Amino acid sequence: MDVRLPKLGEGAESGQVAGIFVREGDRVEKDQPLIEMENEKAVAPIPSPAAGVVSKIHVKVGDKISSGQLIVTLEGGAPSLGTAAAAEKAPVRVERAVPPAAGAGVKSALGPAASPSVRKMAREFGIDLSLVPGSARGGRVVPEDIRAYLQALQSGAASLQVAGRAVPSVEAVDFSKWGPVERQPLSSLRRTIARKMSESWTTIPHVFQFDEADVTALLAARKKHEVAYKKAGAVLTLTVILLKIVANLLKKHPKFNVSLDEAKQEIVAKKYIHISVAVDTDAGLMAPVIRDVDKKAYVDLAKELAEMAEKARTRTITAGDLQGGTFAISNQGGIGGGHFTPIIKKPESAILGVGRGKLRPVIINGAVEPRMVMPLCLSYDHRVADGADAARCIRDLVAAIEHFSEGELALKK
Repeated sequence: MDVRLPKLGEGAESGQVAGIFVREGDRVEKDQPLIEMENEKAVAPIPSPAAGVVSKIHVKVGDKISSGQLIVTLEGGAPSLGTAAAAEKAPVRVERAVPPAAGAGVKSALGPAASPSVRKMAREFGIDLSLVPGSARGGRVVPEDIRAYLQALQSGAASLQVAGRAVPSVEAVDFSKWGPVERQPLSSLRRTIARKMSESWTTIPHVFQFDEADVTALLAARKKHEVAYKKAGAVLTLTVILLKIVANLLKKHPKFNVSLDEAKQEIVAKKYIHISVAVDTDAGLMAPVIRDVDKKAYVDLAKELAEMAEKARTRTITAGDLQGGTFAISNQGGIGGGHFTPIIKKPESAILGVGRGKLRPVIINGAVEPRMVMPLCLSYDHRVADGADAARCIRDLVAAIEHFSEGELALKK
C-alpha cells in the first residue's frame, strides 16, 4: 500500500518533513503517526491510514513535499505493535548545542533542514545556515536557533569552543542510577508546544502587570442570565464575558493589538480583533482563535467558544482555527489557579491571565463588605508597549469589569 500525503486543508497543500517516526521494517497501527510535517501554518503529524509493515520510506527530514506525494510504502497482514512499543522506535530527540563563533568554520553535521521563512531569515542576516545547529527534531533549524547563533556571534562565543569544537549545552542524565524510572516520548503536540513556548519566552522581553478586580456584580449578572442562555443553546461563562470586555478594551488601547514584524522591524497594527483562548486538553494546551469578537453578540461568542473548545479536546481542530490571533486570554479560575504569569503566544504581543476569584473583606464607603476579588495579569511585549501603557490598560480593564452593565447580557427577543 502506497501512503501519500493527504490534503491538509485550504492553503496547506505542501510543507517540509520535520520528523520521521518510523523506520523500515517497523510495524505500525492504523492512525499511528508516520511523519511530522511543517508549513507556514502549523506542525502536524501524518497518520497511517492502515496497519502494516513499513517496507520503504520515500522521504527524509528536510524534504519539501506536496499533497499526493508518496511518503511511505506499507505491506499488510502482520499484527501491529502497540503504540507504546512503536513510539520507542521514534528517532531520538536532537539536543541543542552552542552555536559556533564567527570564523570558527564549523559545519553542522545535521544539515540545513529549515522552513522557507527560516531560510529567508538567514539570508537577510547573511548567515550560512549550515553553520547553525538545529534544535528541532531531525536537526531542523528554527528561528530561535538563528537568534541564538546571532547572540553567540555578538557576545564572542569563542570562549565556548574547545579545539574548534562546540561545547554541548545539554548533558544526558541517567536518572535510573537513583531509582526506577519510566520514559515517555514527547507527543507531537507536546513538542510543538515546547518549541513555540521556548521561542516566545526567549525572544520576547516579557513584562507582567498585575491587578485585581471586584467581580461580585459581574458574577451576579452572569448568574441572572445563565438560564436564558442555556435555553438558547449556549453556556454563559466568565470567559465569554471577558472576551467582549477585552475586545472593547483593545479598541481603546490598540498598542496591545499588534504584532512585531522582526524581519522588517515594523509594528503591525491590526484592524481586526481576533482573540485566542487557552483550552486545557488531555494532549496539552491549545489556543483556538475567536474571530471578530467585537462584532459578535455574547450568545454567539458563547456558542463559538464551546464549539472551539470541543474541537480542541477531540483533536478535530484545524491549523486555521489556531492562527491569526491578535490577543489572548488564559483563564485558570475554573481549575482553581490563582496568580500566574502567562507566556505570550507569538506573534501576538499580549495575553491576559485570569485567576480564581476569592471572597475578601473590602472597605466600601467606610464599611467592610464581603466581595469576590479576581487576580489579573497582563503579560506584554516590552518592545511594542511600555509600563505606563500597560498600567493604563489594566486599570481600564478593571474599571470595565467592576462597572459592567448587566443589561448587555440580555438576549434579544
